[in-house]
Amino acid sequence: MKPKTIVISAVSLAVLGGGGTFITLRAIDNASKPVTPAFSLDDMGRLASGNLSGPDPKTDALKAAAERAFRAEQLKKNRDGAGDHEDELSWVVPKRAPGGNGFPATNFPPGSDPSPGSNKATAKAMLGAFGFGADQWGCLESLWQKESGWNERAMNRYSGAYGIPQSLPGSKMASAGADWQVNAATQIKWGLGYIKGRYGTPCAAWGHSQSTGWY
Repeated sequence: MKPKTIVISAVSLAVLGGGGTFITLRAIDNASKPVTPAFSLDDMGRLASGNLSGPDPKTDALKAAAERAFRAEQLKKNRDGAGDHEDELSWVVPKRAPGGNGFPATNFPPGSDPSPGSNKATAKAMLGAFGFGADQWGCLESLWQKESGWNERAMNRYSGAYGIPQSLPGSKMASAGADWQVNAATQIKWGLGYIKGRYGTPCAAWGHSQSTGWY
């Protein structure tokens, strides 16, 4: 078995078999991480190479496993209902990926009530600072609507990804600010940097998300 296959299989088991324990541990991790920027050795290496937002095989495997878990759950729900096979297929397309369906946002962590409209306005105003034109707004709006509903306290119950851009883990956003758990602007800043570094543009990131279910 190839190393990549082993990683993906192990991650899939963690997501599908870990159940509530996995979700609870990730929630605690997101809520209790020190609110000070901290880089791992891997992050330092990427920073030194100018590739802080580059592909991370382990994280990518977890995202893919979470997408598969979501599709499997939705397919099972539909089979248990009255839908036909055509309806089943409609559930498994990538664009129906989960968006922070873990803990109720008002319960975790404490902070101001999320305001998707205000968060969208903040992101739209920040596009230019990252070199993105107005033509990229539609893609970004769709991408983060799918990922989190523009809720700064959304957590994906399959992977533990957190915040508006669904950072995995959420603590990665500490590089953009110490208040990453609750500050939408901090999360947006990190998310735009991640998109620029890895995909180049929001539309490229949205395209990847549409084809794979994650970005």
